[in-house]
Amino acid sequence: MALWWFVRCQPGRERVAMKKRAKAKKRILIVDDHPMMRQGLAQLINHEADLLACCEADTVAQALKRINADKPDLVLADISLPDRNGLELIKDVHALHPRLPVLVVSMHDESLYAERVLRAGGRGYVSKETGGDKLLEAIRRVLSGQIYVSETVSTRLLDSLAGKHPARTVSPVEQLTDRELEVFTLIGQARETKEIARRLNMSGKTVEAHRAAIKRKLKLKTGPELTRHAVLWVEATR
Repeated sequence: MALWWFVRCQPGRERVAMKKRAKAKKRILIVDDHPMMRQGLAQLINHEADLLACCEADTVAQALKRINADKPDLVLADISLPDRNGLELIKDVHALHPRLPVLVVSMHDESLYAERVLRAGGRGYVSKETGGDKLLEAIRRVLSGQIYVSETVSTRLLDSLAGKHPARTVSPVEQLTDRELEVFTLIGQARETKEIARRLNMSGKTVEAHRAAIKRKLKLKTGPELTRHAVLWVEATR
């Protein structure tokens, strides 16, 4: 019997094979608050034979729900999200789903965020200015169990491990902890103490304590000076 006739007469096997091929694709959750960015990333990913943008989210809360419902193999997330910082998403995913890797794709300065992402449990950092080929390379590398950062960040990390401290301009903002940086960013977005406390699920006294620590580290004396500095910093990083 001809082989083509044998295959044609077994549609059940063909459907099983198609399902297996679909399952072989690595499923990716895209977390970004800009619909056009999510759409662009999804189109890039779905064009690949081995990858599938299975679901999307625009907040941390929605992302955690999508993880439970859709069981992705990788989370592709931005730093700036409406409800909580992307670093907090990484920490939550790392605690709740320790085997699920998170790769950050963000417009923010990698010198400030890349190491924070790795410390939080993320598996890599890619700038939104990076080309599609590099992003796909980063996705596949992280899915294979590796870490992906730029050569600049990689060199800095290796130098640090080797005890070397290359001369470079360090922003005072880099001294802030993850939580202080989050508070500082919200201050720069003209958020009041009560709103910051509600958004970060902390007391007003804790927010004020963070404000005091930020002023000390940035060598600022007054509240208005802190606000002005934060606003200028947020505008500069957009």
